[in-house]
Amino acid sequence: MQFADIIVDISVKSLDRPFQYRIPESMEADAVIGALVEIPFGKGNRIMRGYIIDLSDTPRFDVTRTKEIVGVVRQGVVAESHLLTLAHWMKRQYGGTMNDAIKAVMPVRREIREKQKRQVCPTISRQEMFALRETLEKKHQTARVRVLDALLSATPYEAGVDYDFLCRNYKATLAVLSAMEEKGILTITSARLYRNPYENIQTKADVPDLNAEQQEAVNRICRPRALSEKGDISAEDEKDAVQKNERNSHVYLLHGVTGSGKTEVYMQCIDRVISAGKQAIVLIPEIALTLQTVNRFYARFGDKVSVLHSRLSAGERSDQYTRAKNGEISIMIGPRSALFTPFERLGLIVIDEEHEGSYRSESMPKYHAREVAVKRAEMLGADVILGSATPSIEAYYLAEQGEYEKIILTERAGGARLPSVEIVDLRRELEEKNYSVFSRSLAEKMRERLAGHEQMILFLNRRGYAGFVSCRKCGEVPGCPHCAVSLKPHSRYGKVSSLQCHYCGYEIPMPDSCPKCGSKYIGMFGLGTEQVEQMVAKQFPDARVIRMDADTTGGKEGHDRVLEKFAGGEADILVGTQMIVKGHDFPRVTLVGVLAADLSLHIGDYRAAERTYQLLAQAAGRAGRGKRPGEVVLQTYQPEHYSVVCAAAQDYESFYRQEVLMRQVLQYPPVSHILEILVLSKEESLAKEFAKDLADKLRCKEELHVLGASEASIGKLRDIFRYVVYGKSADMEKMIQAKDELEEYIHGKGLGSRCTVQFSFD
Repeated sequence: MQFADIIVDISVKSLDRPFQYRIPESMEADAVIGALVEIPFGKGNRIMRGYIIDLSDTPRFDVTRTKEIVGVVRQGVVAESHLLTLAHWMKRQYGGTMNDAIKAVMPVRREIREKQKRQVCPTISRQEMFALRETLEKKHQTARVRVLDALLSATPYEAGVDYDFLCRNYKATLAVLSAMEEKGILTITSARLYRNPYENIQTKADVPDLNAEQQEAVNRICRPRALSEKGDISAEDEKDAVQKNERNSHVYLLHGVTGSGKTEVYMQCIDRVISAGKQAIVLIPEIALTLQTVNRFYARFGDKVSVLHSRLSAGERSDQYTRAKNGEISIMIGPRSALFTPFERLGLIVIDEEHEGSYRSESMPKYHAREVAVKRAEMLGADVILGSATPSIEAYYLAEQGEYEKIILTERAGGARLPSVEIVDLRRELEEKNYSVFSRSLAEKMRERLAGHEQMILFLNRRGYAGFVSCRKCGEVPGCPHCAVSLKPHSRYGKVSSLQCHYCGYEIPMPDSCPKCGSKYIGMFGLGTEQVEQMVAKQFPDARVIRMDADTTGGKEGHDRVLEKFAGGEADILVGTQMIVKGHDFPRVTLVGVLAADLSLHIGDYRAAERTYQLLAQAAGRAGRGKRPGEVVLQTYQPEHYSVVCAAAQDYESFYRQEVLMRQVLQYPPVSHILEILVLSKEESLAKEFAKDLADKLRCKEELHVLGASEASIGKLRDIFRYVVYGKSADMEKMIQAKDELEEYIHGKGLGSRCTVQFSFD
């Protein structure tokens, strides 16, 4: 007798444990680990669904009282067993329920009805078919005659006719075709047809030559470490080592300047991996990057490549998942959910633009794709490549500590040069009576590009733009004296009434004038891409402008449509937010204008300087990627800030040294770890008091520094009040232990749906 441990498909903490069920003998073949099953649950035996996470032949309870599985959901997706192990690790590492974690590692949870391609083929010779046609025509069996006419017109004859074409154009019916099949005149074959969203991409086999730095990077990443002591390794030995898994998981930080050819390094490494019979996952941060990335990979690897992302239809996603599970593809490309592609022979995970915030999940469990990728690779003996021109402080810190292997690319591929960068002080522009969003220097350079029929990008550093108060005259932004972040405005009756720190709760009234220079030009900064587009049209009426933001990229192919127009030369100027500066390659762009470089410095987050440096350096990297030299204009109210100065110089090392020093002083990651506890309730008093209660509990733990409770950055969302508590410690295990104890305490309070708590780690 077989028994299954099943996690019920309910995200309720009290049910977050396995329940044992008997497996009927008739279902033993299908009731495997990872299968979706239907079970009677509770006193009323309500039929529910759950996932099998373990099998056993030993009952834990009285067999006569153990309920049976009702059925295996045959159209359900079966999770790989190692993905369930990964889900269990994620549950412990990030909090939440096991069911939440299972849902995260199974991005395609249900199969959609299979799309079939049916073909009607003749089973008799052409001469026999002609003779039969004459006989049927004499008997006035016109429906069958039409079918024979269709088959006789097929080229080649043996290939037959598409079933749907036959029904549509020759008015054939299933009844007629089935009767003719029974008589041995024809046969109806059926094959699964996979939906492919990128099937029209043309492939070509051009493989560019690598420069010396790129080749050295490929050699270091692909060397068989278990055999390295033998000296020079032949290609056969290398392939054999990879196939036998004679190498431990290893993480590489590929730090290359913008345009240094990191993607080509990825592809060369992937080529070696799939040549050894392994598979690869390539994570990209934005759907906007999908078309360009897929084009390059399809050109090299053809139909070995597939894609997973949220803009695909349910059927397309399901088909790509199934193709991966069946081993029909070798490379999966997509955002963080593609990390859980069910590859059995995974050899390499690439995380492009690893510094991007989109790799962090905002729903439970609040995991980071980089950390989960490293864990999954460790489980399977695969390698991880973290690629970025502007690495996250965490990744670079771990590389400095020796946990990751650092590989640096200092030159642009193809001999292209880094662009020249000019920093423009917007305070001086205001003094000179220039009230335009375009500085005088940027406007002049834009006129030159338009006259020369060259393209340009205008980047609005809009992330967090309305989340702080600033002085337009001197650039001063009120900040928290305790946490090194800007204060966030709080409105009452439609007007900003106070400024507050969302880490420790420090609060001051909204100032009427700038506390530094006394200017009345203090308030919220507000500027959107649509306004910029209108300003361009007014100042440069002959310019062809295209905007890329959430409003213009709706629909399944919204991003691709905008990018194809710009790449095809249908516009002179591309206006957009951060989605336009992440990894795109436009050879004809020779000017990038950053309209407000320092806006993201004041988002009320300890990562503000890091994100600003990354955005500015990435934006600057879009210029001069072709044969023509590029120029960049950074407009800012704080030209002296180290993130702006270092981004202009493309000097990551200097930025890192200054930033990590600040993190050490204030005990922020990666020097320390932060546990965020988010308390949510429809009752404000309950959310506030329970957050204070959890903060007090956390303060009882040794070696933990606690901030809060305070109102969250978004204090109320969809009528739910939100309060946060932060705990800081250098010991991650102690943080996880504290989180586990708080989860038990919360469960014991029995607040149910009145109040929920979410945990996340930085």
